[in-house]
Amino acid sequence: MLPNRFPEIGEGAEYNTVDATLWYFEALRAYFDATSDHQLLKELFPVLVDIIDWHQRGTRYSIQVDPADGLLYAGEPGVQLTWMDAKVGDWVVTPRVGNPVEINALRVTADFAQRVGDSGEKFHLMAARAAQSFARFWNGEAGYCFDVIDGPDGDDSSLRPNQLLMVSLPNSPLTLEQGRQVVDACAQHLLTPHGLRSLAPFEAGYQGLYGGNQRQRDGTYHQGIVWGWMIGPFVAAHLKVYQDKDFARSYLSPLIEHLKDHGIGSLSEIFDGEPPFTPRGCFAQVLRVWEMTKE
Repeated sequence: MLPNRFPEIGEGAEYNTVDATLWYFEALRAYFDATSDHQLLKELFPVLVDIIDWHQRGTRYSIQVDPADGLLYAGEPGVQLTWMDAKVGDWVVTPRVGNPVEINALRVTADFAQRVGDSGEKFHLMAARAAQSFARFWNGEAGYCFDVIDGPDGDDSSLRPNQLLMVSLPNSPLTLEQGRQVVDACAQHLLTPHGLRSLAPFEAGYQGLYGGNQRQRDGTYHQGIVWGWMIGPFVAAHLKVYQDKDFARSYLSPLIEHLKDHGIGSLSEIFDGEPPFTPRGCFAQVLRVWEMTKE
């Protein structure tokens, strides 16, 4: 596993994350696509295989591939493992225990294997099984994905932006039509001028304003507050399913204007979920999809 936090000097690294290690795979894929650096890929491939083996055996915090369906399960009481990681004392605000939708998104190791001279058969079989099982994430009645399945209380149908990662990343297990439905639902209920709400306003527990003491702030952090970074997966997903660069780029215009205020020349971390979408939190966030939408 990769740590998600390095505390102050003298304290050990913290590993309460299910997705940091998976993003390492995606970072290497993006790097290789840009550079064709076969030497680095060959050097790191054994590390990737070891990571997969550990996830099959099971590692910290019940992070493991479920032998019943090939999906990645994560979580146990008292820990927060996805990017929605707010915790106050013993209160995990958005636990998401079970199979979170976005951590079952990546399918790159089989491609890596073939590039380094391995047949990749093992990884193709794993990916195919997970893709088949992923069909259970689709909420046909709602027209978008469950946020978490097989949790302690069953499947969580809350509309959150996490499923956009399933659409925007390569090798999506969703069909093109399903991807469009996800993008459309997120555009209708989550999209704001500065990013996406972390929870739809019609959901129980929605909190659209950020403020108060630490418990109050953290209690809203991923319960409706807008996150600027999520505009990236949204724009990438929109571009993928509609193939319209001008339309996709239009969603970035308000954030380009935002560069002129609050943190001059940078983007805010979060915004209120309700108009006027007041910027909050840290600034100096970055925007990566501008290049993707160039002609």
